[in-house]
Amino acid sequence: MTISMSKVSAPIFVQFLTALSGVLDKAAAHAEAKKIDPAVLLNTRLTPDMFPLVRQVRAATDHAVNCCGRIAGVEPPTFANTEATIPELKERIGKAVAFIRSIPASKLDGQEDKEIVIKMGANERKFTGQTLLLNSALPNFYFHATTAYDILRECGVEIGKRDFMGTPVTL
Repeated sequence: MTISMSKVSAPIFVQFLTALSGVLDKAAAHAEAKKIDPAVLLNTRLTPDMFPLVRQVRAATDHAVNCCGRIAGVEPPTFANTEATIPELKERIGKAVAFIRSIPASKLDGQEDKEIVIKMGANERKFTGQTLLLNSALPNFYFHATTAYDILRECGVEIGKRDFMGTPVTL
């Protein structure tokens, strides 16, 4: 049985980004209840050489929108990368979800073998649509979404697996 590119990309990104937004709501409530400056949570890292929460959220949204945009041949939104509050991160997530939802399945499906070249400074990496999604974007996306969740758990925010997983969506 074949699974379409649209079914293994957009709904996954939307589900977990929506869940991440909900987790940020719980983080805001936790900060308020415990009288913690939300900036403390946003700047917390699991270890000194890892990105803080704010960068983990930015990276998760970047992997989702860039992957869908590149596969579909649609220019992804650019973000300022200056988000410094929970509401600003939630707004970023909302824009990412809206962009992903705006891409018709027909622009993602059938792009498994499409060549995608990503420039990183003086270097470039070549992918097919399928390898970009399955071997790069999804693993990176899950890594950053999971790390954001883990940072908040470490900070004492009462969240669990259901918060991380969210509700499956259909587009």
